[in-house]
Amino acid sequence: MKKLSKYSIGMGDRFAHQASYQLKAVVEATKKGFDISPVWNKSNREHTTIGSEPTDARKAVEVTIKEMGWNKPYFVDADHINLDTVDRFMDSSDFFTIDVASYIGKQGNTAQHEAFVEKMIPYIGTFAIPGIEKPFSPTREQVNKIANQYLYAACMAGETYKKIAAAKGVGNFITEVSMDEVPEPQTPVELFFILAMLAHYKVPAQTIAPKFTGRFNKGVDYVGDTKAFALEFEANLMVIDFAVKTFGLPEELKLSIHSGSDKFSIYDPIRELTQKHDKGFHLKTAGTTWLEEVIGLALAGGEALDFVKEIYGKALQNVEKLCAPYADVIDIDESQLPTAEEVKVWSNEDFANALRHIPGHPQYNPNLRQLVHVGYKLAAEQIDQYNRLLEKHADIVGSCVYDNIYDRHLKRLLAL
Repeated sequence: MKKLSKYSIGMGDRFAHQASYQLKAVVEATKKGFDISPVWNKSNREHTTIGSEPTDARKAVEVTIKEMGWNKPYFVDADHINLDTVDRFMDSSDFFTIDVASYIGKQGNTAQHEAFVEKMIPYIGTFAIPGIEKPFSPTREQVNKIANQYLYAACMAGETYKKIAAAKGVGNFITEVSMDEVPEPQTPVELFFILAMLAHYKVPAQTIAPKFTGRFNKGVDYVGDTKAFALEFEANLMVIDFAVKTFGLPEELKLSIHSGSDKFSIYDPIRELTQKHDKGFHLKTAGTTWLEEVIGLALAGGEALDFVKEIYGKALQNVEKLCAPYADVIDIDESQLPTAEEVKVWSNEDFANALRHIPGHPQYNPNLRQLVHVGYKLAAEQIDQYNRLLEKHADIVGSCVYDNIYDRHLKRLLAL
Protein backbone atom coordinates (compact mmCIF):
# COMPACT_ATOMS: atom_id res chain seq x y z
CA MET A 1 0.00 0.00 0.00
CA LYS A 2 1.32 3.43 -0.92
CA LYS A 3 1.89 5.66 2.08
CA LEU A 4 3.16 9.17 2.59
CA SER A 5 6.13 9.83 4.79
CA LYS A 6 5.60 11.73 8.03
CA TYR A 7 6.41 14.94 6.17
CA SER A 8 5.49 15.66 2.59
CA ILE A 9 5.75 18.69 0.39
CA GLY A 10 3.69 19.41 -2.69
CA MET A 11 5.67 21.26 -5.32
CA GLY A 12 4.20 22.86 -8.41
CA ASP A 13 6.21 22.75 -11.62
CA ARG A 14 3.80 24.26 -14.12
CA PHE A 15 6.19 24.29 -17.06
CA ALA A 16 8.00 21.03 -16.16
CA HIS A 17 11.56 22.41 -15.95
CA GLN A 18 12.40 22.49 -12.24
CA ALA A 19 11.91 18.99 -10.81
CA SER A 20 15.64 18.41 -10.30
CA TYR A 21 16.15 21.62 -8.32
CA GLN A 22 13.06 20.91 -6.24
CA LEU A 23 14.24 17.40 -5.49
CA LYS A 24 17.71 18.69 -4.57
CA ALA A 25 16.08 20.75 -1.82
CA VAL A 26 14.26 17.67 -0.49
CA VAL A 27 17.48 15.63 -0.67
CA GLU A 28 19.30 18.26 1.37
CA ALA A 29 16.61 18.12 4.06
CA THR A 30 16.74 14.32 4.18
CA LYS A 31 20.47 14.57 4.90
CA LYS A 32 19.48 16.30 8.15
CA GLY A 33 17.41 13.28 9.19
CA PHE A 34 13.93 14.17 7.97
CA ASP A 35 11.87 11.68 5.98
CA ILE A 36 10.04 13.74 3.34
CA SER A 37 7.90 12.57 0.44
CA PRO A 38 8.19 14.91 -2.56
CA VAL A 39 4.86 15.35 -4.34
CA TRP A 40 4.67 17.10 -7.69
CA ASN A 41 1.25 18.67 -8.04
CA LYS A 42 -0.50 20.14 -11.07
CA SER A 43 -4.21 20.80 -11.37
CA ASN A 44 -6.62 20.24 -14.20
CA ARG A 45 -7.00 24.03 -14.40
CA GLU A 46 -3.24 24.46 -14.80
CA HIS A 47 -2.98 21.76 -17.46
CA THR A 48 -5.86 23.34 -19.36
CA THR A 49 -4.37 26.84 -19.08
CA ILE A 50 -0.93 25.80 -20.25
CA GLY A 51 -2.02 23.20 -22.77
CA SER A 52 -0.10 20.35 -21.15
CA GLU A 53 -1.20 16.84 -20.21
CA PRO A 54 -0.78 14.95 -16.93
CA THR A 55 1.57 12.54 -18.69
CA ASP A 56 3.94 15.48 -19.32
CA ALA A 57 4.21 16.10 -15.58
CA ARG A 58 4.88 12.42 -14.89
CA LYS A 59 7.57 12.21 -17.59
CA ALA A 60 9.44 15.25 -16.23
CA VAL A 61 9.43 13.79 -12.73
CA GLU A 62 10.51 10.33 -13.85
CA VAL A 63 13.52 11.76 -15.72
CA THR A 64 14.64 13.58 -12.59
CA ILE A 65 14.07 10.58 -10.31
CA LYS A 66 16.22 8.41 -12.57
CA GLU A 67 18.98 10.99 -13.05
CA MET A 68 19.27 11.72 -9.33
CA GLY A 69 18.88 8.15 -8.14
CA TRP A 70 16.07 8.94 -5.70
CA ASN A 71 14.99 5.60 -4.21
CA LYS A 72 12.38 6.76 -1.67
CA PRO A 73 8.65 7.33 -2.19
CA TYR A 74 7.58 10.16 -4.50
CA PHE A 75 4.24 11.04 -6.00
CA VAL A 76 2.56 12.91 -8.84
CA ASP A 77 -0.60 14.65 -7.68
CA ALA A 78 -3.79 15.10 -9.67
CA ASP A 79 -4.42 18.36 -7.89
CA HIS A 80 -7.91 19.73 -7.21
CA ILE A 81 -9.79 17.10 -9.20
CA ASN A 82 -13.35 15.89 -8.80
CA LEU A 83 -15.61 13.31 -10.40
CA ASP A 84 -15.82 15.30 -13.63
CA THR A 85 -12.09 15.88 -14.15
CA VAL A 86 -10.33 12.84 -12.69
CA ASP A 87 -10.29 10.64 -15.80
CA ARG A 88 -7.40 12.33 -17.59
CA PHE A 89 -5.14 11.73 -14.53
CA MET A 90 -5.73 8.01 -14.04
CA ASP A 91 -2.64 6.76 -15.87
CA SER A 92 -0.14 9.37 -14.71
CA SER A 93 -1.03 10.14 -11.08
CA ASP A 94 -0.65 8.18 -7.86
CA PHE A 95 -1.79 10.98 -5.55
CA PHE A 96 -5.29 12.40 -5.95
CA THR A 97 -6.41 15.62 -4.28
CA ILE A 98 -10.18 15.27 -4.30
CA ASP A 99 -11.54 18.81 -4.14
CA VAL A 100 -15.06 18.87 -2.74
CA ALA A 101 -15.43 22.65 -2.46
CA SER A 102 -17.97 22.87 -5.28
CA TYR A 103 -20.20 20.30 -3.53
CA ILE A 104 -20.28 22.01 -0.13
CA GLY A 105 -23.74 23.23 0.80
CA LYS A 106 -25.51 21.05 -1.76
CA GLN A 107 -28.06 18.48 -0.66
CA GLY A 108 -28.02 14.78 -1.39
CA ASN A 109 -30.17 11.82 -0.43
CA THR A 110 -32.43 12.56 2.57
CA ALA A 111 -32.31 8.99 3.83
CA GLN A 112 -28.51 9.03 3.79
CA HIS A 113 -28.56 12.29 5.70
CA GLU A 114 -30.84 10.88 8.38
CA ALA A 115 -28.82 7.67 8.61
CA PHE A 116 -25.61 9.60 9.18
CA VAL A 117 -27.11 11.81 11.87
CA GLU A 118 -28.42 8.70 13.66
CA LYS A 119 -24.96 7.23 13.46
CA MET A 120 -23.60 10.34 15.22
CA ILE A 121 -25.95 10.08 18.24
CA PRO A 122 -23.05 9.00 20.54
CA TYR A 123 -21.41 12.38 19.79
CA ILE A 124 -24.50 14.53 20.31
CA GLY A 125 -24.32 16.13 23.74
CA THR A 126 -20.90 16.43 25.36
CA PHE A 127 -17.76 14.47 24.63
CA ALA A 128 -14.09 15.09 25.21
CA ILE A 129 -11.18 14.78 22.81
CA PRO A 130 -7.79 14.16 24.44
CA GLY A 131 -5.55 17.20 24.11
CA ILE A 132 -8.42 19.68 23.75
CA GLU A 133 -9.16 21.45 27.02
CA LYS A 134 -12.82 22.31 26.40
CA PRO A 135 -15.22 19.43 25.60
CA PHE A 136 -17.31 19.52 22.42
CA SER A 137 -21.05 19.92 23.01
CA PRO A 138 -22.81 19.62 19.65
CA THR A 139 -26.60 19.57 19.58
CA ARG A 140 -28.61 17.46 17.16
CA GLU A 141 -29.55 20.67 15.37
CA GLN A 142 -25.87 21.54 14.95
CA VAL A 143 -25.02 18.08 13.63
CA ASN A 144 -27.93 18.38 11.18
CA LYS A 145 -26.58 21.73 10.03
CA ILE A 146 -23.07 20.34 9.56
CA ALA A 147 -24.48 17.40 7.61
CA ASN A 148 -26.48 19.81 5.42
CA GLN A 149 -23.28 21.65 4.66
CA TYR A 150 -20.80 18.80 4.17
CA LEU A 151 -22.42 15.37 3.81
CA TYR A 152 -23.02 15.58 0.07
CA ALA A 153 -19.44 16.78 -0.40
CA ALA A 154 -18.19 13.75 1.53
CA CYS A 155 -20.45 11.51 -0.54
CA MET A 156 -18.94 12.90 -3.74
CA ALA A 157 -15.47 12.39 -2.33
CA GLY A 158 -16.52 8.77 -1.85
CA GLU A 159 -17.79 8.46 -5.41
CA THR A 160 -14.58 9.97 -6.77
CA TYR A 161 -12.45 7.69 -4.62
CA LYS A 162 -14.36 4.61 -5.82
CA LYS A 163 -13.83 5.65 -9.43
CA ILE A 164 -10.08 6.01 -8.88
CA ALA A 165 -9.87 2.74 -6.96
CA ALA A 166 -11.71 0.90 -9.73
CA ALA A 167 -9.17 2.16 -12.26
CA LYS A 168 -5.95 1.89 -10.25
CA GLY A 169 -6.67 -0.66 -7.54
CA VAL A 170 -7.10 -0.11 -3.82
CA GLY A 171 -3.85 0.90 -2.11
CA ASN A 172 -2.11 2.02 -5.29
CA PHE A 173 -2.52 5.75 -4.71
CA ILE A 174 -2.68 8.42 -2.01
CA THR A 175 -6.01 10.09 -1.27
CA GLU A 176 -6.25 13.68 -0.13
CA VAL A 177 -9.50 15.57 0.46
CA SER A 178 -9.47 19.35 0.13
CA MET A 179 -12.09 21.92 1.05
CA ASP A 180 -9.87 24.97 1.42
CA GLU A 181 -10.90 27.16 -1.50
CA VAL A 182 -14.15 28.29 0.09
CA PRO A 183 -15.11 31.55 1.84
CA GLU A 184 -15.65 30.21 5.38
CA PRO A 185 -13.26 28.11 7.50
CA GLN A 186 -14.24 24.81 9.07
CA THR A 187 -14.12 24.71 12.87
CA PRO A 188 -12.51 21.78 14.74
CA VAL A 189 -16.02 20.54 15.61
CA GLU A 190 -16.98 20.60 11.94
CA LEU A 191 -13.73 18.86 11.01
CA PHE A 192 -14.57 16.05 13.45
CA PHE A 193 -17.90 15.37 11.76
CA ILE A 194 -16.40 15.81 8.28
CA LEU A 195 -13.89 13.06 9.12
CA ALA A 196 -16.78 10.94 10.38
CA MET A 197 -18.48 11.50 7.00
CA LEU A 198 -15.36 10.47 5.08
CA ALA A 199 -15.15 7.30 7.15
CA HIS A 200 -18.89 6.76 6.58
CA TYR A 201 -18.30 6.85 2.82
CA LYS A 202 -15.12 4.77 3.14
CA VAL A 203 -12.66 7.42 1.90
CA PRO A 204 -9.20 6.40 3.22
CA ALA A 205 -7.76 9.90 3.24
CA GLN A 206 -4.11 10.21 4.21
CA THR A 207 -4.26 14.02 4.21
CA ILE A 208 -7.07 16.52 4.61
CA ALA A 209 -6.90 20.19 3.68
CA PRO A 210 -9.46 22.23 5.59
CA LYS A 211 -10.04 25.93 5.26
CA PHE A 212 -8.23 27.48 8.22
CA THR A 213 -9.05 30.74 9.94
CA GLY A 214 -7.39 33.71 8.23
CA ARG A 215 -6.43 34.41 4.64
CA PHE A 216 -4.24 31.98 2.69
CA ASN A 217 -3.62 34.10 -0.36
CA LYS A 218 -1.49 32.69 -3.15
CA GLY A 219 2.24 33.14 -2.71
CA VAL A 220 2.18 35.71 0.12
CA ASP A 221 2.23 35.58 3.91
CA TYR A 222 -0.63 34.55 6.14
CA VAL A 223 -3.13 37.29 6.95
CA GLY A 224 -4.85 36.84 10.28
CA ASP A 225 -4.42 36.21 13.99
CA THR A 226 -1.48 33.82 14.32
CA LYS A 227 -2.41 32.89 17.91
CA ALA A 228 -5.94 31.98 16.82
CA PHE A 229 -4.46 29.92 13.97
CA ALA A 230 -2.17 28.08 16.40
CA LEU A 231 -5.08 27.18 18.69
CA GLU A 232 -7.15 25.97 15.74
CA PHE A 233 -4.26 24.05 14.22
CA GLU A 234 -3.51 22.23 17.48
CA ALA A 235 -7.19 21.41 17.99
CA ASN A 236 -7.33 20.02 14.44
CA LEU A 237 -4.32 17.82 15.16
CA MET A 238 -6.11 16.39 18.19
CA VAL A 239 -9.37 15.95 16.26
CA ILE A 240 -7.58 13.99 13.55
CA ASP A 241 -5.83 11.78 16.13
CA PHE A 242 -9.15 11.04 17.82
CA ALA A 243 -11.01 10.48 14.53
CA VAL A 244 -8.39 8.01 13.32
CA LYS A 245 -8.85 5.92 16.46
CA THR A 246 -12.63 6.34 16.56
CA PHE A 247 -13.60 5.88 12.92
CA GLY A 248 -10.81 3.65 11.62
CA LEU A 249 -9.32 6.19 9.24
CA PRO A 250 -5.72 5.63 8.05
CA GLU A 251 -3.19 6.15 10.82
CA GLU A 252 -1.13 8.23 8.37
CA LEU A 253 -3.89 10.87 8.17
CA LYS A 254 -2.44 14.35 8.64
CA LEU A 255 -3.23 17.98 8.05
CA SER A 256 -2.53 19.46 4.66
CA ILE A 257 -1.86 23.18 4.41
CA HIS A 258 -2.99 24.26 0.97
CA SER A 259 -1.67 27.53 -0.45
CA GLY A 260 0.78 27.01 2.39
CA SER A 261 3.70 28.45 0.49
CA ASP A 262 5.23 31.57 2.03
CA LYS A 263 2.98 31.59 5.10
CA PHE A 264 6.07 32.43 7.11
CA SER A 265 4.27 33.88 10.13
CA ILE A 266 2.57 30.55 10.88
CA TYR A 267 5.52 28.27 10.12
CA ASP A 268 6.71 28.49 13.73
CA PRO A 269 3.41 27.20 15.21
CA ILE A 270 3.12 24.54 12.50
CA ARG A 271 6.62 23.29 13.33
CA GLU A 272 6.28 23.61 17.11
CA LEU A 273 2.86 21.96 17.34
CA THR A 274 3.55 19.07 14.99
CA GLN A 275 6.81 18.34 16.82
CA LYS A 276 5.11 18.72 20.21
CA HIS A 277 2.55 16.06 19.28
CA ASP A 278 4.88 14.00 17.06
CA LYS A 279 2.73 14.59 13.97
CA GLY A 280 3.59 15.25 10.36
CA PHE A 281 2.11 17.61 7.80
CA HIS A 282 1.67 18.05 4.09
CA LEU A 283 2.52 21.50 2.77
CA LYS A 284 1.49 22.56 -0.72
CA THR A 285 3.72 25.25 -2.19
CA ALA A 286 1.33 26.02 -5.04
CA GLY A 287 2.76 28.18 -7.83
CA THR A 288 5.81 29.66 -6.16
CA THR A 289 8.12 27.75 -8.50
CA TRP A 290 6.67 29.74 -11.39
CA LEU A 291 7.41 32.93 -9.43
CA GLU A 292 11.00 31.80 -8.89
CA GLU A 293 11.32 31.20 -12.62
CA VAL A 294 10.24 34.79 -13.25
CA ILE A 295 12.67 36.05 -10.59
CA GLY A 296 15.49 34.04 -12.16
CA LEU A 297 14.74 35.38 -15.63
CA ALA A 298 14.64 38.91 -14.26
CA LEU A 299 18.06 38.41 -12.65
CA ALA A 300 19.41 37.04 -15.93
CA GLY A 301 18.78 40.43 -17.51
CA GLY A 302 18.74 41.21 -21.21
CA GLU A 303 15.97 39.61 -23.25
CA ALA A 304 14.87 37.51 -20.27
CA LEU A 305 14.25 40.64 -18.20
CA ASP A 306 12.44 42.23 -21.14
CA PHE A 307 10.24 39.14 -21.42
CA VAL A 308 9.08 39.18 -17.78
CA LYS A 309 8.48 42.92 -17.94
CA GLU A 310 6.26 42.28 -20.96
CA ILE A 311 4.40 39.58 -19.02
CA TYR A 312 3.77 42.03 -16.20
CA GLY A 313 2.53 44.69 -18.60
CA LYS A 314 0.02 42.25 -20.10
CA ALA A 315 -1.06 41.14 -16.63
CA LEU A 316 -1.84 44.75 -15.74
CA GLN A 317 -4.26 44.87 -18.67
CA ASN A 318 -6.02 41.66 -17.53
CA VAL A 319 -6.17 41.88 -13.75
CA GLU A 320 -9.82 40.98 -13.37
CA LYS A 321 -9.70 38.08 -15.83
CA LEU A 322 -6.53 36.57 -14.35
CA CYS A 323 -7.73 36.85 -10.76
CA ALA A 324 -11.28 35.54 -11.25
CA PRO A 325 -10.44 31.80 -10.88
CA TYR A 326 -8.59 32.54 -7.63
CA ALA A 327 -11.11 34.88 -5.99
CA ASP A 328 -11.04 33.09 -2.60
CA VAL A 329 -7.25 33.01 -2.36
CA ILE A 330 -6.06 36.37 -3.64
CA ASP A 331 -6.27 40.01 -2.53
CA ILE A 332 -4.73 42.66 -4.76
CA ASP A 333 -4.81 46.39 -4.12
CA GLU A 334 -4.59 47.64 -7.69
CA SER A 335 -3.63 51.12 -6.50
CA GLN A 336 -0.36 49.60 -5.23
CA LEU A 337 0.59 48.00 -8.56
CA PRO A 338 3.39 49.83 -10.37
CA THR A 339 2.60 50.93 -13.90
CA ALA A 340 4.13 49.25 -16.93
CA GLU A 341 6.05 52.47 -17.57
CA GLU A 342 7.58 52.37 -14.10
CA VAL A 343 8.57 48.74 -14.45
CA LYS A 344 10.05 49.33 -17.89
CA VAL A 345 12.99 51.26 -16.37
CA TRP A 346 13.60 48.82 -13.52
CA SER A 347 16.93 47.00 -13.31
CA ASN A 348 17.05 43.23 -13.00
CA GLU A 349 17.53 43.61 -9.21
CA ASP A 350 14.60 46.04 -8.97
CA PHE A 351 12.25 43.53 -10.57
CA ALA A 352 13.55 40.60 -8.57
CA ASN A 353 13.34 42.52 -5.28
CA ALA A 354 9.76 43.58 -5.96
CA LEU A 355 8.73 39.99 -6.67
CA ARG A 356 10.88 37.95 -4.27
CA HIS A 357 9.09 37.23 -0.99
CA ILE A 358 11.34 38.81 1.61
CA PRO A 359 9.01 40.57 4.07
CA GLY A 360 10.48 43.86 5.19
CA HIS A 361 12.51 44.45 2.04
CA PRO A 362 11.78 48.03 0.94
CA GLN A 363 11.12 47.00 -2.66
CA TYR A 364 8.95 43.93 -1.98
CA ASN A 365 5.42 44.35 -3.38
CA PRO A 366 2.89 41.64 -2.39
CA ASN A 367 0.32 43.02 -4.85
CA LEU A 368 2.70 42.63 -7.78
CA ARG A 369 3.67 39.18 -6.51
CA GLN A 370 0.07 37.98 -6.43
CA LEU A 371 -0.65 39.36 -9.88
CA VAL A 372 2.38 37.66 -11.39
CA HIS A 373 1.42 34.49 -9.51
CA VAL A 374 -1.87 34.22 -11.42
CA GLY A 375 -0.32 35.44 -14.66
CA TYR A 376 1.37 32.20 -15.70
CA LYS A 377 -1.17 31.90 -18.51
CA LEU A 378 0.57 34.79 -20.25
CA ALA A 379 3.85 32.88 -20.35
CA ALA A 380 1.98 29.87 -21.71
CA GLU A 381 0.77 32.00 -24.60
CA GLN A 382 4.43 32.44 -25.60
CA ILE A 383 5.49 28.98 -24.54
CA ASP A 384 8.27 28.45 -27.08
CA GLN A 385 10.04 31.64 -26.10
CA TYR A 386 9.48 31.00 -22.42
CA ASN A 387 10.86 27.46 -22.63
CA ARG A 388 13.89 28.71 -24.56
CA LEU A 389 14.64 31.33 -21.91
CA LEU A 390 14.26 28.82 -19.08
CA GLU A 391 16.68 26.46 -20.81
CA LYS A 392 19.16 29.23 -21.57
CA HIS A 393 19.19 30.45 -17.96
CA ALA A 394 18.59 27.10 -16.26
CA ASP A 395 21.30 27.53 -13.63
CA ILE A 396 20.23 30.92 -12.30
CA VAL A 397 16.54 29.99 -12.41
CA GLY A 398 17.19 26.63 -10.76
CA SER A 399 19.17 28.28 -8.00
CA CYS A 400 16.18 30.49 -7.22
CA VAL A 401 13.87 27.45 -7.15
CA TYR A 402 16.19 25.53 -4.83
CA ASP A 403 16.69 28.46 -2.45
CA ASN A 404 12.94 29.03 -2.25
CA ILE A 405 12.08 25.43 -1.32
CA TYR A 406 15.00 24.80 1.00
CA ASP A 407 15.80 28.15 2.62
CA ARG A 408 12.38 29.75 2.84
CA HIS A 409 10.25 26.66 3.41
CA LEU A 410 11.98 23.52 4.65
CA LYS A 411 14.44 25.32 6.92
CA ARG A 412 11.65 27.20 8.65
CA LEU A 413 9.21 24.30 8.86
CA LEU A 414 11.70 21.75 10.12
CA ALA A 415 14.21 24.01 11.97
CA LEU A 416 17.06 22.84 9.74
